[in-house]
Amino acid sequence: MKSNIRIHTFFYLLCLCTSLVAQQTPNAKHPILIISSYNPDAFSVSSNISEFISNYQQLDSLGTFHIENMNCQSFSESYLWKRRMANILERYRTNNNGDSPAAIVLLGQEAWASFAQQADTVMKDVPVFATIASRNGITLPDSTDRPLATWMPQPTDMLGNSVIHSVTGGIVYNYDVSANIRLIRTLYPETKHIAVLTDNSYGGVALQTWIRESIKDFPDLDLILLDGRQNTLSEIIARLKQLPPQTALLLSTWRVDKNDTYFINSATYVMKEAAPDIPTFSMSTVGFGFWAIGGIMPQYRSTGAEMAELVSNYLNGNRTSRTTLVDNQLSMDYQVVTRLHIDQSKLPMQATFINQTPNFFQTHQRLIWGIGGAFVFLLLTSLCFLWLYIRNVRLKNDLIASESKLREAKELAEESNRLKSAFLANMSHEIRTPLNSIVGFANVMAEGSHPQEEEEAYYEIIRTNSDLLLRLINDILDISRLETDRVSLVFEPCNVIDLCQQVTTSVSYSRQSGNTLVFEPRYAEYVLTTDNQRLQQVIINLLTNAIKFTTNGTITLDFSVDERTGMAVFSVTDTGIGIPAEQRASVFERFKKLNEHAQGTGLGLSICQLIVEKWGGKIWVDPDYDDGARFIFTHPIR
Repeated sequence: MKSNIRIHTFFYLLCLCTSLVAQQTPNAKHPILIISSYNPDAFSVSSNISEFISNYQQLDSLGTFHIENMNCQSFSESYLWKRRMANILERYRTNNNGDSPAAIVLLGQEAWASFAQQADTVMKDVPVFATIASRNGITLPDSTDRPLATWMPQPTDMLGNSVIHSVTGGIVYNYDVSANIRLIRTLYPETKHIAVLTDNSYGGVALQTWIRESIKDFPDLDLILLDGRQNTLSEIIARLKQLPPQTALLLSTWRVDKNDTYFINSATYVMKEAAPDIPTFSMSTVGFGFWAIGGIMPQYRSTGAEMAELVSNYLNGNRTSRTTLVDNQLSMDYQVVTRLHIDQSKLPMQATFINQTPNFFQTHQRLIWGIGGAFVFLLLTSLCFLWLYIRNVRLKNDLIASESKLREAKELAEESNRLKSAFLANMSHEIRTPLNSIVGFANVMAEGSHPQEEEEAYYEIIRTNSDLLLRLINDILDISRLETDRVSLVFEPCNVIDLCQQVTTSVSYSRQSGNTLVFEPRYAEYVLTTDNQRLQQVIINLLTNAIKFTTNGTITLDFSVDERTGMAVFSVTDTGIGIPAEQRASVFERFKKLNEHAQGTGLGLSICQLIVEKWGGKIWVDPDYDDGARFIFTHPIR
């Protein structure tokens, strides 16, 4: 039940987001209509939808999407699905505000089967694509006049001529039942009975139908149906225990039984205990990896990105219809094959093994790599020592001939040492302050016997100083990387208006200071090519700095464009205590703090200056503003 709630929530939010995108894009094309079956395997559906939308928007930025959910569950309600599909399609006819779909993407076998049986005039000019589905289908029932639990439909090739609507293209599976039966007979030629496990879902009923059709080519084999439409899990387990000798078990699907009860993988573990000695094979991933010997099954993969490219190419002029059948492969469980002493030379094709026992190299991989690494290290060390010796000889000769260069080097070394000492002194002081608080109050809490209110206060002090220490270390790392030019800016288009609104909202929420943060954009939208992360870092640092020195005041973020200078201009203005005129030039120095008692490392403004200068801008304090402080920085438009 919790899983279904999460799935419904995901689809609701995804539909809401895509609808908002469509409303905010006045020149958008006709939308892509995505119709999902919503079967219990909903994770693959949701991930494919997300992947499809993300990749399609990279190919066509104007693409919009509508997502509809058929909410198909067990086969017991399959007579309702065609009506649900008809209702969905009715909402997207041409006269519906001109919002007819450019293409329809069907996710899941239920959606495909429901669409294929609509009237031939429904959406006949709209290209249709299918995925997460199989060509091994059946015709859906029209009503409950027939008992669905015992109904034995005929197989339908969803890519053939027996359906009204064929797909324009897609990526679909093709389960090879006969190949799996031949595999069973090859490995167990004495087999006389094939027991097939299927559940109360469309996929289970469809595969059972194709198995019943394929078994006709093997008249000497007896078919035993373990049908989830007619049995509960406990009844299936009881029937597994009663299977006759010389029986092989073929697993198809198992997610829901006749009571519409959904199961997770643990159910198949229970089934395994009921039939531990029966040779078991799988046409899908059911039971594979812990129970089944193996089987010939599709190479399952996420298809969202491929579908996005297929639909985009078709809508942009490449009208070649293309339906890709996912390749099948023979997959075997190495541990089960070994335990049952199965002769691998009898396998009908090249097999892919899982749970394979690692070879000597794989078992001792770390040791081998360690020995090799040690040898390489010794070799490199020897070469380094040789290189250092030759280098030292050359340096000695150069130093003898260049006494003036030696004095310059000495002066540079002394200056470097002085700067290092100053840096270590500042860093030691800044680190020691929060550490003293953390250690001190941790010791106090360790003594115990304090009221809860005091312990909560001590915890808050420890947490605050831990955050301060973490920010100090992050700032030091940023300073080091920026000064040594080890930071590369990643420029990409960015809507500055959206970014500023997101930053002010985030800082206002995280820094509940009593101040009012204001951003009143002059533009509805402005796209700037910049490093999105670093631009956010500069703005957040300036807003946080303003909050620190402002009490119950107003902090204003502003953005404008100076076409004459080719610069975008940002400013952060506060109504706080301000900055004395004689100290404005030094506020960007490292560890510079106007108020030594204020929280902070004194590195934030230095980091801002390094980042702004790295992208070719400037940052300064406005000397003409006296009602607080105003920091201004620029960014090249191009």
